[in-house]
Amino acid sequence: MPNSPAVAGFYHEESGSIAYVVSDPATRQAAIIDPVLDFDEKAGRISTTSADAMLDYVRDNKYSVQWILDTHPHADHFSAAVHLKEKTGAPTAIGKNIGAVQDLWKAIYNLPDFPADGSQWDHLFGEGDAISIGSVQGRVMFCPGHTLASISYIFGDAAFINDTLFQPDTGSARCDFPGGSAAKLYDSITALLTLPDQTRLFTGHDYRHGGRPPRWESTIAEQKRSNVHFKDKPTREAFVALREARDKTLPLPRLILHALQFNMRGGRLPPPESNGRSYLKFPVGAL
Repeated sequence: MPNSPAVAGFYHEESGSIAYVVSDPATRQAAIIDPVLDFDEKAGRISTTSADAMLDYVRDNKYSVQWILDTHPHADHFSAAVHLKEKTGAPTAIGKNIGAVQDLWKAIYNLPDFPADGSQWDHLFGEGDAISIGSVQGRVMFCPGHTLASISYIFGDAAFINDTLFQPDTGSARCDFPGGSAAKLYDSITALLTLPDQTRLFTGHDYRHGGRPPRWESTIAEQKRSNVHFKDKPTREAFVALREARDKTLPLPRLILHALQFNMRGGRLPPPESNGRSYLKFPVGAL
């Protein structure tokens, strides 16, 4: 089908996140979505094993990378966007509301001179903007709730919906990080569920509900039928109550304070200090 891209998911065991290579079989052009760097917080060591596996896949399939796309600034892993840009030459992009997230976190990290304007990426996408991979036409949906800047990328019949809906047995994404909103997430999910029933949905995380193997693909029809948070068609108020109660039971991601100061820079460490070394900063008591 001309508007049905090929999709390969790369599951990151440590964070439960999934990165994607989405490609046009006709032209061999591709985009990489939400790539992950590996980080050992005990040693303060960053490695590129997970991201390089995506590059191996791209090379083996003779793909040409057109885009490196973030759906939002992640709180549980480091983005490999800059690393992959250096390797492929492809431009990076994220949602145009990234500045609102940067404003929040520059205050948390006390970085008054930090440019909260999204200039760390090559392109900023807004609601309804067109995007294509080869002959596969696509568009962007603004999907706030998990963060102020979350977007979904829809390429033909494949939608990359980040942290909105998860697999049907898991439900939906948390909304208790700075700038999160369960009410906005409800509106975003409701909008996503208006897509055609056969639309393939690719989620940003999977936590292996009940110990099952990881999964990351579903359809709109499956989500409507069996998503544990939406199958009963909750009102906005009922969903907000459910989501906020659930969020109160969840621990913060282990790497949130490490990751946000890296990801708000588009996938870069803070500038080196006088000894040539970069340092991650911890705001004690901020969360």
